[in-house]
Amino acid sequence: MKFPSGYLKHIARWGTAIENATLVMLFGAMLALAVSQMILRIFFSSGFVWTDELLRLIVMWITLVASIAASRSDRHLRIDMISNILPETYACLPRILADAFAAFVCGLLAWQSYRFLQLSIETGDTVLVNVPAWIAYCILPFAFLLIAYRFFLASAKEAAKGLRRETP
Repeated sequence: MKFPSGYLKHIARWGTAIENATLVMLFGAMLALAVSQMILRIFFSSGFVWTDELLRLIVMWITLVASIAASRSDRHLRIDMISNILPETYACLPRILADAFAAFVCGLLAWQSYRFLQLSIETGDTVLVNVPAWIAYCILPFAFLLIAYRFFLASAKEAAKGLRRETP
């Protein structure tokens, strides 16, 4: 079944909006928690026991959602020295290989984080006093799988672009 390109663009726009809204909400929650914890400690000599751990978890979520967004818009860290040395016809090869390798590594990380999640469920780990740990860590396999998918697409697009350049 072939989808119209307008439908796919609409889905991509919604995905981008969801990623951006998630980042804004997480950052706002992190800021509000941190400020309220400081106010409670300074002025009332008290605070919530779980706030520091929750802030660490929010930082993890922000990092992973931002990594998803960076892989979407190709704004992730990339050190490229080899393509400047290679002839024009082979200049896309390092990027294809790097993106394919990144897709493989992120896929491997997705699989291992899924196994970690299963182990967390089996052992009954908890975070934030008494919340099941798998709820806090459920973003790990999802994020790495989505990043692997985006790197795979980037590698395939670059390979297709390289093939179009070579065909007369």
